[in-house]
Amino acid sequence: MESRVLILAPHGRDAAVIASVLQRDTFECVVCRDAAALLGELELGTAATAILTEEVLAGGLDEALRDFLIRQPAWSDFPFVVLAMRQSSKRSFHAAGSMQELGNLVILERPLNPDTLLSATRSALRARVRQYAARRYLTDIEHGKQTVERLNAELESRIAERTSDLAGANDRLMREIADRERIQSNVVQGQKLEAIGRLTGGIAHDFNNLLHAVSLNLQLIMRLSSESRATDYARRAKDSVDRGARLTAQLLSFARAQSLLPRMHNVNEMVNSLQELIEVSVGSKIRVQIDVCEGEAWALIDGAQLEMALLNMAVNSRDAMPDGGSLTVRTELLNSAENRPLVQISVQDTGCGIPETIQAKVFDPFFTTKGDGEGTGLGLSQVYGFANQSGGSAEIVSREGLGTTVKLRFPQVKPLEVSDAPESVVTSGNGPNTTTRTEVLVVEDDVAVRQGIAEGLRLLNYSVREACDGESGLQELRRRMPDLLMSDYLMPGMNGAQFITAAREIYPQIPVLVATGHADMAEVEKLVGVQSVLKKPFDLETLNAAVGSELARGRSRG
Repeated sequence: MESRVLILAPHGRDAAVIASVLQRDTFECVVCRDAAALLGELELGTAATAILTEEVLAGGLDEALRDFLIRQPAWSDFPFVVLAMRQSSKRSFHAAGSMQELGNLVILERPLNPDTLLSATRSALRARVRQYAARRYLTDIEHGKQTVERLNAELESRIAERTSDLAGANDRLMREIADRERIQSNVVQGQKLEAIGRLTGGIAHDFNNLLHAVSLNLQLIMRLSSESRATDYARRAKDSVDRGARLTAQLLSFARAQSLLPRMHNVNEMVNSLQELIEVSVGSKIRVQIDVCEGEAWALIDGAQLEMALLNMAVNSRDAMPDGGSLTVRTELLNSAENRPLVQISVQDTGCGIPETIQAKVFDPFFTTKGDGEGTGLGLSQVYGFANQSGGSAEIVSREGLGTTVKLRFPQVKPLEVSDAPESVVTSGNGPNTTTRTEVLVVEDDVAVRQGIAEGLRLLNYSVREACDGESGLQELRRRMPDLLMSDYLMPGMNGAQFITAAREIYPQIPVLVATGHADMAEVEKLVGVQSVLKKPFDLETLNAAVGSELARGRSRG
């Protein structure tokens, strides 16, 4: 419908001749008897271009048509083709003024070759198709913005209700544990946090999936759209999505049931940005020094969790220096015993230190050196758990009277650009080497999430096949082995762990990447390893890095 060509040529057989020429090239033509009929067709919003003869403009532009041109939306600049008379003298004032008011105009002088008319019509049609595409982009962005605003409002309402419920529960718990010993207090506190996690876990998981789909599609719009206004709308909507993601992360962090959201981070920049917050946290009696290594120190980690870990260690150091002292946060680039590059972050204080006899226990849950009621004993155990879950390690070095140093180490990674998507080279026995794109099979039951991941992978230059559940995924695997299998965890029929087990019965060495927002991933991490788990929501850069790393591990195993 949006490819129709309107024709207004009221004299003689001009309209019939024009229509016959265009219909030979399969154009859908609508002949209008007068300017009012032309305007009626234009108002329908489904025409691609209009062809007018100059005689129509001789008395000036119709007022209603002029009003239509003025009222065009921002995306629209309707194209016209005017068949002008051969000019033996200067064109009339009215005709010239009317042509100027039409704006987007192609003038063809009669008599003209049919091929010239066809070429001009095709050009006008292509221009209008691009305008309709811009309209669709703007409409999709507006719908996405409205959806995100509605979901944010709903989430804030749920948070208010949950916060009210939790406040009441917390008051009752505090009254009950007031007269109990410290260990009983910690157990009750753990039970309370588990209850909070059950309240928020379901909402957070589903909302993470929704945010993930919206975020990936907005990134695709920003990368693919050539319209600056469209990318601006998408960027604003993406900012709202990011705020929603941060809000969900805060809920999960409060409940201690948060899945890590690993992303590419320059650790040096993160440490520098935290200096002011650390200084406020430790107080004026403690001098804070930041010492970062030269260059960039990139790691695939959850930035929010790293910030919490550093603040946690800074507060511990403050408590160990009641009379003041110095606190140094330092970054270094090291090599492991296996010659793997590492990023090390150390927090060093000049406090009272920890006795050697209890240093082996400081990472244990609920263990604390502070007095009753002054600490939960969960701080350093969380730091240790975060480091290990991120593929790194944590170590503490301390001597009584000489201070304490806590060291976190993470695998160093190289930031990949979108254009770095890998390709595999296949050697043909019948000719020279040819290059084929790496193929990824995406198995995900959520349609929006699956389409977002698939389009992102295609943008990264991968070939993609899709399946909606485990059974469909196994059927695709039996057809042909992909270079990488990417699967969700929570799916109907069989979950991700069951599907991966069945897939490896078919192809034992197939590289696997699990993309999920599920908090408890112990079963999958045992099956594929923590390095092969990609936590939602993630961006295109993180997706690119994770896929590239998994393919590299697959090649090293082969």
